[in-house]
Amino acid sequence: MASESIRRFRAMRPAALALLLAAASIGTPAADGVKSYIYQCELNGRKVTSDRPIPECVHKEQKELNPDGSLKRILPPTLTPDELAIKEQHEREAKLEFAKRNDWVRRDRNLMQRFPDEAAHRKARESALDELRIAARSSAERIEKLLKDRKKYEDDRQFYENDKVKKPLPTSLRQQLDANDAALAAQRALAQGQEMEVERINANYDAELVRLKKLWGGALPGSLGPLPEVKAETSPAALTKAGTN
Repeated sequence: MASESIRRFRAMRPAALALLLAAASIGTPAADGVKSYIYQCELNGRKVTSDRPIPECVHKEQKELNPDGSLKRILPPTLTPDELAIKEQHEREAKLEFAKRNDWVRRDRNLMQRFPDEAAHRKARESALDELRIAARSSAERIEKLLKDRKKYEDDRQFYENDKVKKPLPTSLRQQLDANDAALAAQRALAQGQEMEVERINANYDAELVRLKKLWGGALPGSLGPLPEVKAETSPAALTKAGTN
């Protein structure tokens, strides 16, 4: 019986040895899930390899390789303060550009929502111009009245300033002439501003219509860049309000 047990033990030795080796390998770092990576970079014309990131290559790209030699990732170089400032500036500019393009998309969509067709756009243009047209008529009437008053004051001036009389102008008449001059200058400047505002409104609606025709034709919102806008020399509210004074 003893000899039979010895024979069985000897037969089991290879399998037992394999089990012991497997059990011993359980405690190794690789089995614990810790992988050993390889780092490589070019330094002074030669390839440098290490089991950790290479300090001399911090300003270069480094390859991080898996244990089997395959590429895991590329480690970017560490930037200098100047390079970092440039990178951050580029990132800020990219964010601003992204926000700007989003604004173009939003404006184009709002434009198409406001004006689904050319008739709606034409109606909005006429509505925007109507108030200015009323103010312009009021200014023209005011100028006409001031010119009539001016003729009367000039006739009165002739009564005093002629070769026969040669009298100084009364203070009240001089004040009336000065006030008339100031009012005429203001109304003429107002009328000129109203004309410029009409041109600005028409220019804006013309630019919108060109853009809308492209959008109606299938252009993607935001793909046409910013919408040009002509700035007013004077606010429309001021132009219309002053025309009633």
